[in-house]
Parts: sequence; structure tokens; C-alpha cells
Amino acid sequence: MCGIVGYVGGQAALDVVVEGLRRLEYRGYDSAGVAIVADGGVQVAKKAGKIANLDKLLSADPMPRTGTGIGHTRWATHGAPNDANAHPHRSANGRVALVHNGIIENYVALRTELEAAGIAMTSETDTEVVAHLVGQQVEKGLGLTEALRAVCNRLEGAFTLVAVDSATPDIVAAARRNSPLVVGIGEGENFVASDVAAFIEHTRQAVELGQDQVVEIRPDGVSVVTFDGNEAEVRPYHVDWDLSAAEKGGFDWFMRKEIYEQPRAVADTLLGRYDSDGALTLDEIRISEAELRQIDKIVVIACGTSFYAGLVAKYAIEHWTRIPCEVELASEFRYRDPIVGPTTLVVTISQSGETADTLMAIRHAREQKARVLAICNTNGSTIPRESDAVIYTHAGPEVGVASTKGFLTQLVACYLLGLYLAQVRGTKYGDEIATIMHELEQMPALIQQVLDGIQPVLDLASEFADEPSVLFLGRHVGYPVALEGALKLKELAYIHAEGFAAGELKHGPIALIDHQLPVFVVVPPQGRDMLHDKVISNIQEVRARGAKTVILVEEGDEEVTPYADVLIRLPRVSTLLQPLVATVPLQVFACELATRKGHDVDQPRNLAKSVTVE
Repeated sequence: MCGIVGYVGGQAALDVVVEGLRRLEYRGYDSAGVAIVADGGVQVAKKAGKIANLDKLLSADPMPRTGTGIGHTRWATHGAPNDANAHPHRSANGRVALVHNGIIENYVALRTELEAAGIAMTSETDTEVVAHLVGQQVEKGLGLTEALRAVCNRLEGAFTLVAVDSATPDIVAAARRNSPLVVGIGEGENFVASDVAAFIEHTRQAVELGQDQVVEIRPDGVSVVTFDGNEAEVRPYHVDWDLSAAEKGGFDWFMRKEIYEQPRAVADTLLGRYDSDGALTLDEIRISEAELRQIDKIVVIACGTSFYAGLVAKYAIEHWTRIPCEVELASEFRYRDPIVGPTTLVVTISQSGETADTLMAIRHAREQKARVLAICNTNGSTIPRESDAVIYTHAGPEVGVASTKGFLTQLVACYLLGLYLAQVRGTKYGDEIATIMHELEQMPALIQQVLDGIQPVLDLASEFADEPSVLFLGRHVGYPVALEGALKLKELAYIHAEGFAAGELKHGPIALIDHQLPVFVVVPPQGRDMLHDKVISNIQEVRARGAKTVILVEEGDEEVTPYADVLIRLPRVSTLLQPLVATVPLQVFACELATRKGHDVDQPRNLAKSVTVE
């Protein structure tokens, strides 16, 4: 989820681009860079770290301020966050500079082809490959826009690409497939960017680029063609957001924006994981298949929301692989003298990759000779570097302190790990894995379906705004969902909330039930008949004691209707995957309730995004 800016016009391009990057820094802060076409060439400046580091570089080594410019602020996916991997990347002939957001799935084959042609790579990125391919096309005589279009037809994956060519200094060309790109229309100047925040202070006229389209911006106009070369219609619209709203994509909170980004985040996390031969391929697995077949125990360690993702992982991994799986709080793990060794796989889950409790836990595990696999959202962070393997979640930056898309993408990574182990160990047939992967690939659309029908949840938050306490119940994978729902409410609304395993209700917690107490219940899909019936019994137990029941239940399940005060319908999915859709209404409920109580949703009191002390 990188930030991209492109500019052509009469202003100082360097100033416009760098200021645009500042507006987009929330999209990535691993590195930043700019390219300016001036004086017959392309000059590039880029630096690891935040934009402040780029500012220092530009102060020490100035570059032309006028000309045509592109810029990039990076959220690392391929390659560590360092100077060499920072964007823009140049073609071998030096003519083309290019920036990129997304993932090129077939970059390895393309890189091999380029290296065979004698092109030396200077970075670890998939982006550099595209820069060289475009460079080859312009050398053959194609214009920049046509060259970019030709290359896009060879690429697989999701991407936004923006390029300049020293031979055509008044043109910026850009393309998109499954990745955001918007065009800003000015007078004698035009812009491209990841979102309107980058140029809203210059113009409020914008064009949303369609899927599989290439745009050429010039000082005097804009033209759009499809990847097939057909002319596309340009339909400007007016942006009426202020700058603060623009940075949040028109939402009132970054957290709400991130909730609505979850379909894309889940899709990005699945991207490129399952090849045409029906084999799962993960990120950096430096543990041999022979070693994985020797694993006799898995221990998942994590904190907070990530811990609840681990609880879901336990159900999936044990069901698919038949390997015993424990889930531990990272803060407790090393203090209880855990039994781990060379045949133990320790799976650590951390959004930031810097969580101190989790880092200390994996160091202890490694001292005991256990193998460590990290599930993480931050390329190049400490935990992945100190692990034997890593699965990146590709959620992009989370600005809101309370995790939303981070949690859902962690769930997806856990499912992928379980299926990968089942593939390696032969505990699932290929067609069984294919069926589950097909359902996973449908999840972005189903999450969007939940969001499209979210109004009843917003109304519910208004109704419960003054409640002092809320309970959440679930069984099986619904139990971690209940825990996560309660945590979100505690984090954001500052009210008492508890999540319980529904079967434990009669062992004490039922004493908390009072007249009109809101109780959210996650009902398992009807395919799990025993679980389903028992949860209905739990609903009857709390309803009989005066609770107000809010029931999350799949479409078509009418058995629960007589016992529900409020029904929240979920898409029909298999039991193990239900947390991907059941969690979303609880996130929205907590966000809306906190908003109505007047709280700062993005920065809840006493909390930090990354806990780097024990």
C-alpha cells in the first residue's frame, strides 16, 4: 500500500511531488524517493526511512525543482526497506524512471529473462523488473504510454505503475490493475496519485482510473486507453472533501477507512499464494519440507488481537494437519519454562514485527532450538529478520491503533500456513486444498457484502451508546471472535466488555446477565449441527434471564430467529472461515459506539500502535 504521486505542469515539480508524498506518508514510511525529468535527463533521489530522510538528502544534494516529476513513499513487499530497494527505479538505459504500488506475481520469470539478456539488477524488488521492461520498449521506438501498455499486458498481479521518460519530458504515464490510482485535472497542469490527498490543495477535479487502463497526463490534457489499446472515456468528478477527510479517503476516522479496506487487504494477502499447478507458495520459507514433516508440535505466540488470530489458527491447523497446536500469550511464554525443541514450530504473529514480548519469546524459543515462523505485516522488521520463515500479510499500514485489517489478514495468513503444512505433510489432498483456497478467494467479495449491509449495526451502536456493559459469546472459532469483539469495545468505547466461550456461561458468567444487558452471540454455520444447537441453547439461557440478544447468524438460518432481539445476517461460509465475516460487524459496532461517545477512535487513551517494551 505505497503512496504514489506524478506531476506535469508549470509549478516546481519537486515541491509538488514531495508535498504530495507528505500527504500520503500514512500509506508507507519505509523509504521515499523522487524522479525529476529536466535538462534532457532523469535525476533520482531516494532514501530509506521517512520523508524527513529524503528532505535531508535533497538539502545536501539538490536536484532540479522544475520539470516533470514522480514520487513514491514505500511500504515494503519485495526486498528490505533500504536505499537500493527504494523507488523510483531506473531502466538499464537510464531513460525511464518508474514507481510501483502492488505485487508483480510473475516477476521471477521476468527477472530471469532480463538477466539472461545481460541486464544487471541493482535491487531485490519486483518493481525494477518493470522499469527495465519499459526501458526496452522505449528503446524499440514506442512512446512511453504505449511502452507501459505493452508491458502491462505481460504482468500478473495487482499494480499501479507511474513512469517518466527523459525523451518525452512533458508526459507522465500511469497504469492500474487492482490497485488505486486517481487523476487530478488542473489548468495547465495535471496529477496522478494513489488518492486525492496528494493533490487536493491544487485541484478538486479528479478522474478515477478504471480497471486495466493506462493514462497519459500532459500539461494540456489527459488521455486514457485500456490495456487492449481502446480509447476510454474520461469522466471528471468534483472532490468536496477537506484535506483531513481526503487523507482518510472521505471517512471520519482512519480506523473506519481501514475497516472498509479489508476486502482489498484480504485479496492482497492471498495474491500469488496459489499457483496454476495447485501448489501453495509462501513468502520466505527457510525451513525445508523434510524438517516440516518432522514437526510434532506447533506453538503460536502473540499478544492482544494477534493472540485471538492465533486461537483461530489452532482450530484450522489442528483440523487440517492433525499436529497438536498450543496458543500462548507472548508475555507469559518464556516465564513458564515452556517445553519446545527441534521438532517444535513456533509461529509468532505480530502486526508491527517489533512487539517486545513477542520478540523476547521467539528468542527464547530459538535458544531451545525450535524453528520459528513469523506472520507479520512489516517487511524488514525485527521479528521476521530473526525468524526462520515469514508470511507477510500485505495489509498495508494501519494508522488506527485498534487493529482491523491487520487482524483479518493475520487470519488469512494462518489459514495459508495451515494449508501449506497440510500440503507438505500430505494430510489434505490437492482437490481438498483447492476447494478451501477457492472459498478463501471469495472472501473479499463476502466481506464487502457485509460492509454493504452494515446500516443495522450503525443503528445498534446508537441504541447501545449509554450501556455500561456488553457481553460477547461464541463457540469454536466464534469464541475468538467474541474475544476480539469485546477487546475492540474496551479499546475504543472504554466500557466493560467481556468475551466468553458460550459453553462456559453456566459455569459462572451467567451471573452477570441482567435485564436488557446486550449480549452478542456468534452462531456457527448450520453445517456444524451439534455446535449450532448448543449455541441456540445458550441464547435461550441468556434470553430467559432478561438479556437483549444480538445474534450474528448466516443467511437462511431461521432456527435462531425466535430467540433474537436483533439479527445481523452473515454470508454463508464454512465454519473455519466464519471469523473473516463475523468480525467485521463487531469492528464497525465498536468504532461507531466510540464515535457516538465522542472518543478519539484512531488514538484511544493509554494505547500505542506498537508495544516495544515488555
